[in-house]
Amino acid sequence: MITLKILLTNDDGIKGAGLWTLAAALKNRGHEVTIAAPLNQQSGMSHALSILREVEYKRFDNPDFEAWIFDGTPTDCVKIYLEGMNDGKIFDAVISGINDGANLATDVLYSGTVGAALEGFLHKIPSLAVSRDKNSEIPFDAAAESTVNYLEKILSIKNEPFLHNLNFPKKFRAGKAEFMSTRLGHRDYINAFTSRTDDEGRAYFHIGGTVYDIDAGEGTDIHAVNLGFISVTPLHCDTADYEELIELRKIFRG
Repeated sequence: MITLKILLTNDDGIKGAGLWTLAAALKNRGHEVTIAAPLNQQSGMSHALSILREVEYKRFDNPDFEAWIFDGTPTDCVKIYLEGMNDGKIFDAVISGINDGANLATDVLYSGTVGAALEGFLHKIPSLAVSRDKNSEIPFDAAAESTVNYLEKILSIKNEPFLHNLNFPKKFRAGKAEFMSTRLGHRDYINAFTSRTDDEGRAYFHIGGTVYDIDAGEGTDIHAVNLGFISVTPLHCDTADYEELIELRKIFRG
């Protein structure tokens, strides 16, 4: 078996259970793992980069892995390690996760988990964003094993960089891991912003709300996980609207 060099990160922070479970699963399979993770929870940071402040970093004490902590965003972790700390090592993959909570549908636009994987993809490295439903019955170790299996299989087939968003369901449809290729659904939240006042009279908004799926139809990632599959959505960073581009060209020629 080929030993893969993996850069592992997350947005749950250096103490995230999914991060270390996945690191152990990769190591047990004989792969070389380097960890670059944020100090604290960084959910909702998307592809944010800390350009207006200093990002502190330090070595994380772990005998089994080279691990680093960054007081910044998930994207900071990947970008700083690859561009400012890497000693020339060529990584076979970047994995962000396993996130404790789904990153489905349009939530990928806000996700720090996906943002970190996107940074790996921008460096032309095959990258995975991996998440597990918050209320999932699937333990992290089972999700980690399935993730390693998927990574090894897809790298044996694909020869170019990719960005795949994986989401584990609440429970497997047939009691075992089954993957389904999907498109993004459309997810929103009801009562997402709640105005509150603390004991000192400070007014603030709490962000949360109840999930409202606008598009959970057949073929979407939401539909797949609702059926008990692991959804796999291929993503890219070209957000240009090509149909609108054609229309604009017609206008500009007029």
